[in-house]
Amino acid sequence: MYGPIPIIDTNIPIESSTEEINVFREPVDDVVAYISDLLDTSAENLPVDIQDVTNELGRITKPIALSLKAKLLTMAASPLFNGNPDYVGFIDSRGRQLISTSSDPEKWRKAADAALAAIQSAESVGSTLFYFPQNQFNLSDTTLTKMSVRQAISERWNPELIWSNPNSLTNNLQQLSMVPLDPEYTHTLAQKILSPPLKIAKMFYTRNGVPINEDKTINFGSDTDLRIGDEDHRYNILEGYRAARLHFDREPRFYANLGFDGSTFYKDDSPSRSDEDTWVIRSKFNDYAGSNAGVLFNVSGYYIKKLIDRRMSNSTQNAYRPYAWPEIRLADLYLLYAEALNEVEGPTGEVLRYIDLVRARAGLNGVAESWTNFSLNPAKYTSKEGMREIIHHERLIELSFEGHRFWDLRRWKKAADELNQPIRGWNVFGITEVEYYQIRNLEQQTFVAPRDYLWPISETSLLRNPNLVQNPGW
Repeated sequence: MYGPIPIIDTNIPIESSTEEINVFREPVDDVVAYISDLLDTSAENLPVDIQDVTNELGRITKPIALSLKAKLLTMAASPLFNGNPDYVGFIDSRGRQLISTSSDPEKWRKAADAALAAIQSAESVGSTLFYFPQNQFNLSDTTLTKMSVRQAISERWNPELIWSNPNSLTNNLQQLSMVPLDPEYTHTLAQKILSPPLKIAKMFYTRNGVPINEDKTINFGSDTDLRIGDEDHRYNILEGYRAARLHFDREPRFYANLGFDGSTFYKDDSPSRSDEDTWVIRSKFNDYAGSNAGVLFNVSGYYIKKLIDRRMSNSTQNAYRPYAWPEIRLADLYLLYAEALNEVEGPTGEVLRYIDLVRARAGLNGVAESWTNFSLNPAKYTSKEGMREIIHHERLIELSFEGHRFWDLRRWKKAADELNQPIRGWNVFGITEVEYYQIRNLEQQTFVAPRDYLWPISETSLLRNPNLVQNPGW
């Protein structure tokens, strides 16, 4: 949040003078080294896993400490803190440069090594990508893939979760994400506040595993074009229902993450218990999921299915089964390792292997096959720069709604581009199809660079300690 911070590695005596108490902010590289050393020291004596699973799940283990180190070093190697020319004048009163303005490629090597060490530590105690098992209702392959994506987040203590935080339960989060699924399902169980914007819906790949603006085989036409649900999409969109053309021919993670008008929503209490007859979202203004519920309503036309546990019940007040928030999961580490290794060695087979593991769970072919066969830029994955963009895009999709995009856009120095775009959504006040599928501007975001990449130091802190300097732009 703040970049360079003071390092307090010894206790300051209570009788210290004001001059001794007034600490300085230390360069980011020094802060990173200090935190990394602390994590190494911690990892030496931490258990590799939790033995008392009834009482101690969520406590820190060696794989958690090593995973935090991997995330720390990847952040430190990223453009925000590794050779950022925007901070050339960011110097404290001692004349020390607080953020490096010269890029050091060795930081990426350290990040790659740390990510691989974290992966190996986690896998040594059984960590693996989560795949939803077939149940007694004989679900289709389409639904099984979507459930693998969804339940990787909400299936309690599943093997993909390296660190779940039991002090951060998800009852309220699920309620703010949920959507009414039939006329009897009241808005008291689904407050419908969290509303993903249209740009997030467009972010997901096509069914061929490439961005919608790169797929040479599918023409999505205009954003407001419509199409009727067919048999091929029946597990994702109600057959015979007219919906946006944008919602067809998309990858499984699109349907696993997002709900929208006409989309299916499989849960354990689906009417037939199978995915052949399951819940359907109807969200035009006068529908049961419409935005006509006073002040608590959806504003974009999209809902977050990914965060809803499959056991959520439509019919009880105790509707939500809480799960501990997943701070770190294995897919995150796989993509961190691929990102860091690509910066060191370029798009090697090892880079492709780890990103393809994540894509395979999402029901997609590997990067090389997908780009070669379907992309307008088939050689994109063969260069370090092209693979970098692919990995960035993959992280945004795979980790969507988990809190990573906010920080990734900053460390990549892409926030100024992404967060100055308008927030758009469908016309949720529309009653007819033509009225509903019109695009509304909901808000104009503003991100001032380089100021907004770091938080300001409070005026109170600056007045108390004149050795502190304010972050640039504030």
